Amino acid sequence: MQPAHAVRPALPVAAATAIPDDGLDSSAQQTTALGPRIQYPASPKEMPSSSERFFTGGQINTIPAFRPGEALEIVPGLAVTQHAGEGKANQYYLRGFDLDHGTDLALYLDAMPLNMRTHGHGQGYADANFVIPEMLAAVDARKGPYNVEDGDFSNAGTIRMQYLRKVPQGVYATTGGAFNFGRVFGMRSWEFSGGDIFGGGEISTYDGPWRVPNNARKINAVLRWSRGEESDGLSVTGMAYANRWNSTDQIPLRLFEQGFSPWGSISPTDGGDTTRFSLSGRWARETATDKSTVEAFVMHSTLDLYNNFTYFLTNPVLGDQFRQFDRRTMIGGNAYHAFKLNLFENKESELRVGVQSRYDDIRLGVQNAVQRMPYDTPRNDQLGEGNISLFSDIKTKWAPWLRTVIGARLDYYWGSNQGLQAYWDAPLFPRIDSSGFDPSAPFRIWTGPANSGAAAAQLLSPKASVILNPWDNTTDFYLNFGRGFHSNDLRATTQRLATTELGEDGGYLSVRKQGLLSPSTGAEIGVKTRAIDRLESAATLFFIQTAQENIFEGDSGNTVIARGANRIGVELTNHWRPLSWLAFEGDVTATHARFRGVDREQSQLFIDLLQPGAFEWGSWLSNMPGNYLVNATPIVATATLELGEATGWFGNFKYRYIAPRALTQDGFLKSPAIGTVNARAGYRWKEGWKLQLDVFNMFNSRSQQIAYGYGSLIPTDPLFQACNGGLSAPTTEAVCSVGQMGVVGHPIERPSWRLTFGGPLDVDLLTAKAPSLSEPFQFVKFWE
Repeated sequence: MQPAHAVRPALPVAAATAIPDDGLDSSAQQTTALGPRIQYPASPKEMPSSSERFFTGGQINTIPAFRPGEALEIVPGLAVTQHAGEGKANQYYLRGFDLDHGTDLALYLDAMPLNMRTHGHGQGYADANFVIPEMLAAVDARKGPYNVEDGDFSNAGTIRMQYLRKVPQGVYATTGGAFNFGRVFGMRSWEFSGGDIFGGGEISTYDGPWRVPNNARKINAVLRWSRGEESDGLSVTGMAYANRWNSTDQIPLRLFEQGFSPWGSISPTDGGDTTRFSLSGRWARETATDKSTVEAFVMHSTLDLYNNFTYFLTNPVLGDQFRQFDRRTMIGGNAYHAFKLNLFENKESELRVGVQSRYDDIRLGVQNAVQRMPYDTPRNDQLGEGNISLFSDIKTKWAPWLRTVIGARLDYYWGSNQGLQAYWDAPLFPRIDSSGFDPSAPFRIWTGPANSGAAAAQLLSPKASVILNPWDNTTDFYLNFGRGFHSNDLRATTQRLATTELGEDGGYLSVRKQGLLSPSTGAEIGVKTRAIDRLESAATLFFIQTAQENIFEGDSGNTVIARGANRIGVELTNHWRPLSWLAFEGDVTATHARFRGVDREQSQLFIDLLQPGAFEWGSWLSNMPGNYLVNATPIVATATLELGEATGWFGNFKYRYIAPRALTQDGFLKSPAIGTVNARAGYRWKEGWKLQLDVFNMFNSRSQQIAYGYGSLIPTDPLFQACNGGLSAPTTEAVCSVGQMGVVGHPIERPSWRLTFGGPLDVDLLTAKAPSLSEPFQFVKFWE
């Protein structure tokens, strides 16, 4: 039995790609932060690259996490933040990608994709708030597009999470903390109908330090029946989740200089609500010569989201709040089969073939709103989008020191969009003619029917990996190459007319259609070694070239498709366990990311801002054309210290650093650096009880959890008055459409604490042995 605090055991390094269920044998045992033993993968799967990492549930739950998504920060180089309440999908950063809510990072739970294509808020929206970290059996984290089973949204990497199948003893935990945080969690399993039922759930509340409380209310449940093992068995899983919240979004930093509270809100009715229900099944069979896996899933989700990022830039009277909604049903499945062969003069080989398919039925749109009351609808669409993907690879052991994995996948995507926008719901705009605006003759921008249509695309993606072990079993070298992609919003592939602006002649403004699939090319070279006793280290040099980027646009609250970019970087990871009760982890990822080519639209805007009447406002300083990749993190670093054995006192300290990053293409606006320390201390009784205190942002970092650079307007801005007739200062339409440029941010929460007490769930409370409250203070005596 391994102790609960064990972190990142030494991994086998001379290995080739394994099929998704490799290494998920649940015969071994491990203690967790809750105390009782749970089943987890006995040994990590074989790794095809130096950057891939495999983590058990016990490892994940050792590190304190402020919110569920932050549990994934155990993956080196990954930073997870939040800026809009505790129900909206997290913001992710990895390898120089501002992943927004998941555009280039593929997330899976029990083979179900979490990324939502053509989503109401942003392409690839991946909400991990329903994940229950204590129920995780394993996380397989891959960087880059080098594995054939990784398709859409896998440019930066892929994270596959898997829940437990059963626990030998039920557990529960109750947590209370600062800012009205409360949580009750429990899980248990029992035998039923020749298999095992495993269930768990949580209820949580949180207000936060905000003047408008988050008022987050979450309920979450999982129920699974399984028979056999992961590699040879059957399982059926149901999940249900609901959440609602208020959100204090990012605020212009210029307001803080005027005495505005960092915890205040400009748009107090922002927030949202979401639900998610799913049913999935998995069947697997393994023999001495082959193995097969079939997975199927169906999921229904809803989201209503109210945001206001530009405040009073577009509508100086009602404000710029807008509602984004998404209703979808997703159905899909995967099938894999692997054959063990002796080819190429009896070289040990494994040939794998597979198919993946998914179809989304989606109703989504965006509406302008005031205090959560919509008053017009720029987009209202009914979509159907599907794909079928075929892939195959062959891994061969050419010699004891040489392995290769070569494969390819073929993706075919299709979809159709039916605009449902009614004429009387379309945005109302003043008509523009040669004499200028004519408010007496407004008309509606009714573009829904014109933007309907269908699109299809296909993409062939080759992949290859070489694993070398030239000297011994402690050091391996890796060469990896692969083509990846992300799909674009289907609406962008059929749109012909702009939905919120007119042309200079007062007519509809034409827009350029986009392709459905946007490819990337990635490569890396790396080394992983355990040459020094008790120290595991890895170094990786990587390169990624994208054909297009999806970037955040403040004035629309969504992502837009931009020109391609190049990223080159290095990743260093080190894990050292000198003693059974002491471990260190240090990881750093440094990336140089730049756009390619010239942004002609930005260049034209820059010229407009240099004209008389515009130059004086200085907006050109942050709107010069450039090649900085917006919000690309140049450095992400973490350091972790862990103390303690399986029982008794334990502790954990985690430091995370995110370097300043350019917020505009010209690099004029930059974000502040982010550095936070979280800590954990507690005591575990041998009977399974646990008392634990978590402290977040313990040194009171006053940085911004998220920062953007764009234009906005608030009534106290001189430009607001100039653009709305309050000043005689000269302005131009270009300046007024851009607004007051500056950094907007969402502050890191003040230092907070959470106290957790947990223990056995399925015991007779009348006869069970309660924890000894004096035991933690019975220190070892060093004298007689």
